[in-house]
Amino acid sequence: MGRLLTHRWIHFLLLFGLLLGAVYYSGSQDRWRKEMQALVFDGLNAMYPREESGQVVIVDIDDDSLLKIGQWPWPRTAVADLVTNLTALGAKVIAFDGVLAEPDRSSPRFVAENLPDEERFTALESEIKALPDHDDLLAQAIEDSGIFVSGFTFGSYSQLPRKPRLTKPFLIKKNDKQEFLERSAHFEKAAVFLPNLEKAAAGNGSFMASPDFDGILRRTGLIFSDGKNLYPSLSLEAIRVAQDNPKLITKIGANPEENKKTIDTNFRILIGDYAVPVEHDGQIWMYYRKFDEKNEKDYLSAYKIIDPAFHDEMRKAVGGKLVLVGSSAEGLKDLRSTALEPFQPGVEIHANALEQILQNSYLLRPEITIVAEATYILFAGLLMIILAPFIHVLVLAFVCLSMIAAAFFGSTVAYVDYKILLDPFYPSLSVFVIFIVSTLLTYLRVESEKHQVRNAFGMYVSRDVMRDLEKHPDKLKLGGENKDLTVMFSDIRSFTTISEGFEPEELIQLMNDFLTAMSDIVMEHEGTIDKYMGDAMMAFWNAPKDVEGHEYKACNAALKMQAALEPINARLREKAQDEGQEPVKLQAGIGLNTGVCAVGNMGSRQRFAYSALGDAVNLASRMEGQTKTYGVQTLIGEETYKNVPTLAALQMDLIQVKGKTLPVRVYALLGDESLSKSAEFKALKEQHEEMIAAYQTGEFKEAQNTLKTCRKLDIYGLIAAYDLYEMRIKELLKNPPKEEWTGVYTAKTK
Repeated sequence: MGRLLTHRWIHFLLLFGLLLGAVYYSGSQDRWRKEMQALVFDGLNAMYPREESGQVVIVDIDDDSLLKIGQWPWPRTAVADLVTNLTALGAKVIAFDGVLAEPDRSSPRFVAENLPDEERFTALESEIKALPDHDDLLAQAIEDSGIFVSGFTFGSYSQLPRKPRLTKPFLIKKNDKQEFLERSAHFEKAAVFLPNLEKAAAGNGSFMASPDFDGILRRTGLIFSDGKNLYPSLSLEAIRVAQDNPKLITKIGANPEENKKTIDTNFRILIGDYAVPVEHDGQIWMYYRKFDEKNEKDYLSAYKIIDPAFHDEMRKAVGGKLVLVGSSAEGLKDLRSTALEPFQPGVEIHANALEQILQNSYLLRPEITIVAEATYILFAGLLMIILAPFIHVLVLAFVCLSMIAAAFFGSTVAYVDYKILLDPFYPSLSVFVIFIVSTLLTYLRVESEKHQVRNAFGMYVSRDVMRDLEKHPDKLKLGGENKDLTVMFSDIRSFTTISEGFEPEELIQLMNDFLTAMSDIVMEHEGTIDKYMGDAMMAFWNAPKDVEGHEYKACNAALKMQAALEPINARLREKAQDEGQEPVKLQAGIGLNTGVCAVGNMGSRQRFAYSALGDAVNLASRMEGQTKTYGVQTLIGEETYKNVPTLAALQMDLIQVKGKTLPVRVYALLGDESLSKSAEFKALKEQHEEMIAAYQTGEFKEAQNTLKTCRKLDIYGLIAAYDLYEMRIKELLKNPPKEEWTGVYTAKTK
């Protein structure tokens, strides 16, 4: 018992150590954990996308616009018309998702520079140079609008070093600024608008975007750093400009509600009417919705803005909205992978960020969520460990699955109702691993206990009975069933006489050697040993487990048992020679019979055994006793004989055994298939069957003559049987039966 308790303590300590490791690891940022988190968060965003705001529209430089206006880049006059018309149509802000970094080559001054150096073009060159520069026209349109936000992005090292224009610096504490300078998305060079265009713009923001480890963009930066200054994103700057307050300053500060223990991020970007929660790196989680390129609530073709013919239609679509200028045209669009789509135009990232700010709708994953997940693991894991020793594994599995379902349900509720990103995967995995390890440890402990029981109890019952009880412990009670069995009884001939020549210790050793050899053969042939009765043994086939061809296996076992006596007798001869005594020879009689028996646990409620009862059992016992009568080693019943047609067997008699009212045919089992196919056996069998048939039909003279032929052909030791028949026939010829002859022999002994 102490040993088992030790096992249980080891079980508990291993599980508790695993639980602590799972809790400690809950804050890990390993890639596989991020992948699983991303899978869950993406799935939630796909199932529950954000609602549209109706306040943001994308002006699309699409394929239709390129077809009507011309290939990109367009003349800056066309872009100027786009800006002017959007302003006139009532846009609140125009944010340009792109960079106009180089001068317009279609401007008059470039045309003039490329005229041939000939006198006839001199006057024309002066007139062309006098025309307005296209970039200047666009700069004027941008300045006049007062709502244009230019963009910039990461620049290559081949470009001239130029910092983006910082329109309005952030108002931020020195310590907080240093943290953002170190943590936010960093750039050293930038691709920016032409200086005159950038200067004319009301705002300037970055449209840089860095995807996650798997290429999917789940978070976007609102703050960027060049190591010295902090810059706003395009969407954040668009929000500032849209509020139409030249004195508006964007502030960055610690979350004022942080001391109230709200589940939120550590910092806020305060920008007029809006307070945007951001993380230490200046990023927000993207809460996506789909923008439909075919729906004019989301997308407007740029050519319709430029063409006055569509202005009445466009006024309602643009008026009072925040406008992003981008492109979905093939070859121009900046594709990004998101939680909703594998290929999404980059301008939609900024549109989603804008709408989130306008709706005050954010997905949050503050540090307290990690604490919440670790707490769940701790309590759920402890519950599993505490319950494991007391409830069935199926109940424990139900508890485990229920807690996993609760984790995913809770994560969904937190997402839908509170916009909190809780990771259900790792906590669920931790609980599941604890369940699996607990189940495995319990299984190993139970198997160890079973092994101890098997070692002790297995000495008293057969292996098959033990296996059956292990699989079906409910059978460990009184009761049974009717089954077709082949039953065997074996007994040592003249055991009383043999035992007189042995000391008790020697006799016990002899019996152990004999019964061990016999038992091994029975079990090798899938038999079940019922009991030992001194020098006798009872066994049966086809219970507790079904054994196909049980008659054949029982007969084959009987043949092997007779052969197994030879080495035992050889050892007895050697021992007798060494001691100068007469050798003892062991001979066994075996009876086999097949029939329906009652098999199961029999006895009392205090003590019972797995055994078989019935007429078939009694007949097998009687046949074992009759082996001495016929001088054969093994007798089998008629039902057994019918199912082993390939074995060598001969009918011995039609006999009415003691305690039975109906006669049965009994057969001597002489050998296996090879003997059955031999010419010698076939010749004997033919004559033997004729002799038995003549005897049983009352043709005694013919039986007597055939018997003589059988004796000549007998090489299998049937002398005693033939002597018995010769004596019977002589008596019947001398004193013919007075009643009708049936050929039945009535046995006087068991």
